[in-house]
Amino acid sequence: MNSTPSDAPDLVRLLADATRARVFAAVTLGARTTTEAAEDAGVRPKDAVQAVRRLLDGGALVQDEAGLAVAYARFCDTARRPAAPAVDHGTGDAATEALLGTFVRDGRLVRLPARWDRKRQVLRHVAERSFDLDVAYPERAVNERLAAWCDDDAPVDHVTLRRYLVDLGHLDRHDGVYRRRADDAPAALTG
Repeated sequence: MNSTPSDAPDLVRLLADATRARVFAAVTLGARTTTEAAEDAGVRPKDAVQAVRRLLDGGALVQDEAGLAVAYARFCDTARRPAAPAVDHGTGDAATEALLGTFVRDGRLVRLPARWDRKRQVLRHVAERSFDLDVAYPERAVNERLAAWCDDDAPVDHVTLRRYLVDLGHLDRHDGVYRRRADDAPAALTG
């Protein structure tokens, strides 16, 4: 298997399954066959066979004449590869960039923070990137702009975003027309 920039996340996803992680650990600790891995990991043989197959296909394990082994070369290559550059959200503030990096990926909301101060910061970013100051937007335009931030399987939808933006004062609503207020301060972490 050739290494790609997505190796680290792919390896993590492989080990995110409890059975595969246990089988991988058993091989790491010396199990050389699927039967040994099943016994050492305390999993059913059928589950161990599936886990080994996925770990081999995913490049976390290798198999040679001595049996199963960890693909140490792949892990080393992945660890040596420079990390992908962080996305710059254009705030100019390192703390805000770190916060946005957690909750905004590829221009979409992954989820909203639980803490209100952080939620306010993320929503301010959404408002700043979606709406010009003092421009009137009909509700349909607001919905379209906010829908661009939401994936179909995201835990937040455009209606929730719109409500939060109004409730937190990032947008004003009057007679079905929305405006981003001129006094909505630029994004910076407040706590």
